[in-house]
Amino acid sequence: MSQQIDVNQLNQAKANVTLTQQLLTQAIEKATSDQALAQEAIKQATAEIAQAQTTVSQVQSALQTQASPYESE
Repeated sequence: MSQQIDVNQLNQAKANVTLTQQLLTQAIEKATSDQALAQEAIKQATAEIAQAQTTVSQVQSALQTQASPYESE
């Protein structure tokens, strides 16, 4: 029996990455004119990247957990 990939979780990770792109674009645009805003955008982007990594890791872990009993046989 194979584990289903949680597409909803992967879509959430994709949304995190899309938001990260927007935040980094904002940081680039504000890099010279508004350092505080640029720093806040980078801080938020960092949080979005971490959330995306966590979500993808959860999906990967679920797949590996399902597969590992069969690998040991």
